[in-house]
Amino acid sequence: MSAAGDQANFPTMIIPRGTEIRVNQHGQLSIKTPGNLVIQNSGNYSEIESTNGSIRIEEHVTVEAVSIRAGQACFIQGTLTAWKVHAKKISLEDRARAFIMLQESEHLELAKTARLVGNFANEKELFFMMGKFSPQLKELPGGVDMGGGSPQPREISERPTTMKIPAVTITAQTTISDDDHLKIAQSLLEREIARPDLTPPETEALREVLFALRERNLPRVSTIWRDALNEVKTKSDALRQVAEHLEHAMK
Repeated sequence: MSAAGDQANFPTMIIPRGTEIRVNQHGQLSIKTPGNLVIQNSGNYSEIESTNGSIRIEEHVTVEAVSIRAGQACFIQGTLTAWKVHAKKISLEDRARAFIMLQESEHLELAKTARLVGNFANEKELFFMMGKFSPQLKELPGGVDMGGGSPQPREISERPTTMKIPAVTITAQTTISDDDHLKIAQSLLEREIARPDLTPPETEALREVLFALRERNLPRVSTIWRDALNEVKTKSDALRQVAEHLEHAMK
């Protein structure tokens, strides 16, 4: 068989004008292209970006990426593990699997057989959940292998086997800055003052703390927050979380 005949058996790869392809120090590939991008090979990527078009991850393809950004849509047929996905529309088709920590999209479409894990809107929501469930985080085993044993082996076995959650050796509070503690406490208080079981004096006491938090009047917050929370006879879990975050922020 001639060399020309051998070449005819292989697909042609076209790199459009304006496309940027880089490899970082960790060996992760970054691709930025102005048009549509179809991923047909599994791989570990740093950034994948389609400036004006859409990105499609085809069936039976497993992609792990730090960031995915599409000018239009991100279509997932295979498996995606990503820290952040930004697109006008994110669509998970039949039997697709997506493990997305932060997603920024106007429309989210999930087929009945698709599965989405994560899906926080921003870092603030993530910090809030970590703070709220810090006791459960501390109870996790020293290391969790995404490809190892699990109550749902058929689902989790499809994740990249190189993806591991490191040992949880510190609490969520110690990983959050003082300003983040204040933001989380403020968010919790905004919900607490709407509780129907609160008396007018209890609501007013919490409102004083909330106003001081919004103004970042820290001397005022440090002076009144303990007495204000003690005014509330029925302590909810959220209010106890407020106390913990303020305790850390006011140290």
